[in-house]
Amino acid sequence: MTRLFPPLRLRTFILGMSALVALAFFCAGYFVLSQTLDRTVRENARVAAETQARIAFAGMYQLMSNGWDRARLEAHLLAVQSSIANTGTALAFHRGSGVEAEYGPHGEPARDAGIRAVYQDARPRSETLQDGVRHLMPLVADARCLSCHRSAHAGEVLGVIEARQDFAPLLRQAHRSLLLWLLGLAPLLLAGAAFAVWRVNRRLEQSLAVVDTAVAEVSRVQDLRHVHFDRADLGFVELNQLFARLDGLVTKLRAVAVDKDVLLFEIRLMEKFVITSDVVRDWSDYISRMLAEINTVMPTHVLFSVFRVDDEVFDLEIFWSRPPDSDTRDSMEQHVRAVVAADPRLGGLAHVTVTHHAPADGVPIHLDQRAVVLETKALLLERPRIGGIVGIGVHAATVGDDTLRLVVDSILSTMLNVVGSVKAIHKYTHDMEYYATRDPLTDLYNRRVFWELFEAEVARARRQGDSFALVVLDLDNFKLINDHYGHAAGDRYLQVFAHTARQCLRPGDILARYGGDEFVALLPDTLPDAAESVAARMLHAVAAMRVETEHETLSGSASLGLAVFPLHADNARDLFLFADTLLYKAKAAGKNRVAMPDEADVAAAFRDMTRLTAKVVEAIQAGRVEPWFQPIVDLRSGDIVAYEALSRLSLEGESMEASRFIEYAEKAGVIHRLDLQIMDKALRTMAAEAFPGLLFLNLSPRVLNVAGFLRALRETCAACAIPHERVVLEITERDTMKNLLVLEKLAAELRLGGFKLAIDDFGSGLSSFQYLRRLPVDFIKIEGDFVLNMLESEKDRAFVDTIRHLAASLNIRVIAEYVESAEVLEALREMGVEMAQGYHIGHPSPHLPARIDAQ
Repeated sequence: MTRLFPPLRLRTFILGMSALVALAFFCAGYFVLSQTLDRTVRENARVAAETQARIAFAGMYQLMSNGWDRARLEAHLLAVQSSIANTGTALAFHRGSGVEAEYGPHGEPARDAGIRAVYQDARPRSETLQDGVRHLMPLVADARCLSCHRSAHAGEVLGVIEARQDFAPLLRQAHRSLLLWLLGLAPLLLAGAAFAVWRVNRRLEQSLAVVDTAVAEVSRVQDLRHVHFDRADLGFVELNQLFARLDGLVTKLRAVAVDKDVLLFEIRLMEKFVITSDVVRDWSDYISRMLAEINTVMPTHVLFSVFRVDDEVFDLEIFWSRPPDSDTRDSMEQHVRAVVAADPRLGGLAHVTVTHHAPADGVPIHLDQRAVVLETKALLLERPRIGGIVGIGVHAATVGDDTLRLVVDSILSTMLNVVGSVKAIHKYTHDMEYYATRDPLTDLYNRRVFWELFEAEVARARRQGDSFALVVLDLDNFKLINDHYGHAAGDRYLQVFAHTARQCLRPGDILARYGGDEFVALLPDTLPDAAESVAARMLHAVAAMRVETEHETLSGSASLGLAVFPLHADNARDLFLFADTLLYKAKAAGKNRVAMPDEADVAAAFRDMTRLTAKVVEAIQAGRVEPWFQPIVDLRSGDIVAYEALSRLSLEGESMEASRFIEYAEKAGVIHRLDLQIMDKALRTMAAEAFPGLLFLNLSPRVLNVAGFLRALRETCAACAIPHERVVLEITERDTMKNLLVLEKLAAELRLGGFKLAIDDFGSGLSSFQYLRRLPVDFIKIEGDFVLNMLESEKDRAFVDTIRHLAASLNIRVIAEYVESAEVLEALREMGVEMAQGYHIGHPSPHLPARIDAQ
């Protein structure tokens, strides 16, 4: 809105208004006093005129009562008029008609309307004239007058006395005096007004100075704590009341106001939810930078976080804004331990690992014990989970302020999520990377990493002209331990064996779990004799091993096959097949022994491998590959919703599992034919038995490069009248990373064709998240080792739950493999896993059962 006039200073306004009020008061006073004076003067003039008329009448009456004649009367009247000359009073005598007729005219002026009226009604009359007043007094005849005026009668008006009083000069003089008096009084009034204005203005300026000083000192909300307006007496009740209300306003502002910097920090903190791989990798640096940002809005010495690693095992991370001295460091650590340990929800802390993160440079922090206790604020979760954050806290000087305490609580709540997410992702990523290379039960290298290390060792030995040994070991009769004592005892047996076997190897040797009860060991830079000694040492260690269970002590034995590079083979696959063949030779010879190859064994092994390879190739070419179907159930309904097609090879009257012939098929280069046959037969079986659910088909890496695979898949689906959306193509994470670019192209074509895609063994390799990011995945099949041990291992349970949450957020369905007990099945159902498969649900079968009991 545009101002017509510039703003005025309060002093100018008060002074101007005072002058206007004084002028108005002067004018009004003059007007009122003038009117009062006029009325007074006029009234006095009227009274004077009436008095003069009465005095004149009294004199005339007295004269007439004592005897009179005309000459004496005229002389008397002349004397009266002379006495009042120059007094502003004039008298005139008017004779009535009867008197004139009796005594003759007197020469008085003509009668006006007023005089005539008095003659008519015989009543006195006062009139206000322009410059005065006149009083008309009738001379009414009574009985005494009739003695002289014989022609008159009683009540007749014999004459009228006219008394005039001229007040114009007097009124002019009074007005002049009044004006002079008021003009003399005006300077005093103006001086008084100026003094009052000065005093009020001074008080106002003092008040404004107090407000200006307070406002100048306030640059942050925290400064409001030092602002008080009720401590000054401003000399005016109203100003004191105003400042009291200002002090109340400041008090309310202190209760509700928040620094803009704090709000901006909270906004920046919300942006920290965008968690990148750099943040996860350097999470401690990330928290240190966050602490530095907190210090831009509030002084904060310490930020600490507590993570639950395992049952009663916690990590305490303490971040310092500057390096603390030793006493402060110890006091803070003890206090944080006490805060966390005192929380009943955590049930006490059995073991805490404390890590301090402090910059190398800076002024050391020194805090006494009281400051440590009073200025520490912590926020703990109700039900912390293993692998997740327990709580977070800060040490800041602002926790004593009610408003900033709320802000700190808000910041802590946000940071609890941010830091918890970053740390959890860091931990899970680290654990996933670790367990992508490790078997979660035995903590040995897994099969995928073994082959990478195996290929690398072959390349190294070939390049340097060295030799190395490969030992393949199988625990004898391990299935009986599982069946008789349970999986928990079997798992314990495997863990003890892994520890025992490691003791038999050198620091540079590599031990891996190949699968089930089969293990492999790489012995770099090892000659045949040394390899035989190591294998014998492992054999004797297993025989001496004892595993305690609840009811009895378990013992066992092992069979080992040994092969040396390049003595027995010059490539990894042939060397493994050679050692595996000797392993089966050791088992066939009675178990509990090491099969040492001689020249005859070498020749026989190669003959056997060649013969077995030829048989596998011949069987595949003859179409003796058959699909066996393992059911996949919906855990909510218990219904079979899908089958996975597994490969079986009919060889010499025996149905051979895929693990026994896949490597031979891959070596012979016919694995893609096997996949195509399984695909065709499985789809036709599905159509023949009218199964309405999904069919999972395993794909090998080789088939991805086969031209016409997708066309063959479409043609078979069309021939069997099976909709594309009921076919799920399953790739194994362990085998396909090298073919990811090809797989991306194939996956895009599959999605356009309506087919679905599943990732098998999810979590077993480093590329898990790459698949989810780059491929249109519909299903995730959780690595079976995580599921198998989830009841005994909180880590495995956490992995399963994390993968489930991740898949749910990406709208991907989850299938749990290796479900071998009702307890695991129920745990998966409670966790919210959608689908499951495993021996507890159903063994592979050449037929499609209509329904099973998956309760």
